[in-house]
Amino acid sequence: MRAFFLPSQKKPSAMFRFICLATMFALNSAFVVPTMTPKHAVQAITMQAAPELGEAVGMAPSVGSMSGGMVSKKSAPIADSEILVQGGSLRTWSYRSPSVEQVQVVLSTEGRPLDADIELWHGPDNTPCKMRVYVENGQLRPFSAVIETPRGPNTVAIRNIGQIEFPIAANVVADNVDQPTADCTSASTTIQGGALRTYPFDPSVDSVQVLLKTDGRPLNARIELLQGPNNNNKQVIELYTEDGCDRPFFCVLETPGSGNVVRVVNTAPVEFPMTAAVVPHLINNDMSSDVVIGGDMGW
Repeated sequence: MRAFFLPSQKKPSAMFRFICLATMFALNSAFVVPTMTPKHAVQAITMQAAPELGEAVGMAPSVGSMSGGMVSKKSAPIADSEILVQGGSLRTWSYRSPSVEQVQVVLSTEGRPLDADIELWHGPDNTPCKMRVYVENGQLRPFSAVIETPRGPNTVAIRNIGQIEFPIAANVVADNVDQPTADCTSASTTIQGGALRTYPFDPSVDSVQVLLKTDGRPLNARIELLQGPNNNNKQVIELYTEDGCDRPFFCVLETPGSGNVVRVVNTAPVEFPMTAAVVPHLINNDMSSDVVIGGDMGW
């Protein structure tokens, strides 16, 4: 619209109008609430909710975690040192120190079958100990054995020869290794080459110690855990050791339920006898001695 002014009034100058507009703009900006872009708003909400999310999930402060022998500062330390070995894959544990004379191998699953090859590598092209392990249920009957590792360096290799649907959890430790009891070492009996011996156990026996040795000759044996009729193999270990005196074999077999029988077979020729000791390891004194119905549970 056209502005009309009275004859007595003067038209305002351009400088005066500029000062008025600048003053109005300054007053308007002073009372405007600052706004956030969508990107900045999302970042602010995430930073505010992060501590609450950590408390709900149970996250610990970043104090470092074990990963492949290196220390990472991104998460809390892992509670155990088990490594998941997928079907068809190989994992190795190396010990360069000659002070490590024994290692314990523990294998388990989530209830699925366990089928693995375990080898001890000592120098190039030298495998003084190897075994094939099969367990019907790796959660109910985990495999636990002690391997002698004198004169390092030594490497323990574990290969999961099962299908990819059957991973296993492997753990190899050099400290707190299980040792045979005095009853086990004193109960050794001789098994000639090609012969076998069976050891039945009461339902109250939860686990069994097995110790195999020779007088310095090679050791070839098969250890079977049977339960129920028809020779139902719950666990099978096929063992080879180049020197049964320098590298004896010791393991602990889990024997839950009733009707458990351990069978030890000397698969070597008659010229290679061995000594075997199979005795109870853990006994459940609370197990009832009444009639047993079936082959899995004690009543």
